[in-house]
Amino acid sequence: MSARNRELLALIPASLLVTAGFAAIFIQRNELLSDVSLTYGGIFLALCFAGHLVIRFTLPHADPYLFPLVAVLACFGLVVVYRIDEDLARDQAQWFVIGLIAFVATIFLLRDFRVLERYRYTIALAGLALLLLPRVPGIGQQVNGAYLGVGVGPISFQPAELGKIAIVIFLAAYLRDTRQVLVQGSRRFLGITIPPFKHLGPLLVVWGAAMFMLVFIRDLGSSLMYFGAFLALIYVATNRLSFVVIGLGMFAAGAYFFASTISHVQDRVDIWLDPFKTYDSTGYQIANGMFAMADGGLFGQGLGAAVLRVPDGGPLIPAPETDMIYAVIVNDLGLVGGLGVIATYMLIAERGFKIATLATDSFSKLLATGLTAVMALQVFVIVGGVTRVIPLTGVTLPFVSYGGSSIVANFILLALLLLISNRARTPS
Repeated sequence: MSARNRELLALIPASLLVTAGFAAIFIQRNELLSDVSLTYGGIFLALCFAGHLVIRFTLPHADPYLFPLVAVLACFGLVVVYRIDEDLARDQAQWFVIGLIAFVATIFLLRDFRVLERYRYTIALAGLALLLLPRVPGIGQQVNGAYLGVGVGPISFQPAELGKIAIVIFLAAYLRDTRQVLVQGSRRFLGITIPPFKHLGPLLVVWGAAMFMLVFIRDLGSSLMYFGAFLALIYVATNRLSFVVIGLGMFAAGAYFFASTISHVQDRVDIWLDPFKTYDSTGYQIANGMFAMADGGLFGQGLGAAVLRVPDGGPLIPAPETDMIYAVIVNDLGLVGGLGVIATYMLIAERGFKIATLATDSFSKLLATGLTAVMALQVFVIVGGVTRVIPLTGVTLPFVSYGGSSIVANFILLALLLLISNRARTPS
């Protein structure tokens, strides 16, 4: 069976998941099985089929598993958001369509994605400007102490979602040129290989500026994602573990400094260490998220059966459609469902790193590594925050959480991975 036929075949189970998910919710709510669930599944399959046709005729050698895996995640997102709020689910469906349009547009406009190398500094400046937008008076929006969104008229979006792609493109292009001098010009000091600051300096300046603005806008989750992607890229570019060790030392020092001096970071750490101490205020969200996951047990309460509101109508889990959607999934589908979602992300990461190993040129290899790393780290940041492995930060679960900018940005990221894959797998 050809790769494209395997991709088409794999889309059918994803569409059946949409039908089964909506049917389960209808039964839970009305004890009646509605044929609307079949309609939703058919529409979802038709949209995915349109995306498949674009891939089939423009990227015939692209990886056949990435698009179906993303379809499975989008299925989870649509069903769970509908189970939380029907109005939000309609918006989510519209953003899914817009994300598919952005996916197709990226494929057509960036058939030769290597052109991005030429505009590395322009892209870097655009990425930094996007990160700064939430602090611009008049359009910046503050949510839970963090400046994450921008509102222009009726439209709101989170520019950091697109900014992450711009920063990764710059890092990949810059390291493609400087990887040799970083290795050859390095010096050893006390057994540690130190890179030459002459060439590492500009990279650190841009990274430091990104860190500063992320702290400035208090988007700590994105800050962690960017730093992790930076370490992954510099390791792949130089094959020097000592560079990663130095980076981890910088991160430890920065984390200690910010946790000691910035009240917003201190509050997040305090909530993480003991959410039950402030259960009636700041610890309410994370503590109830943990209760919800424990209540799900091994197989969950059933899709649509878990309780999301207290008797007076208030939220039992604040922000269940964004920050805490993983807790809702585990409550509904149990540990098995939660692990299934994580396994899907791990498969996407495996395919992404596989694309990086197959890529024949340095820029493609680094870009695929960076894009995959930043998505995997985003999953770790939000799932780790919900499960209390790390402090909870306000990032979305890619393709699952409610949010248009997240869906659009991640579809663009997916398109770039498929473009790299198609070039790498095309027979010479």
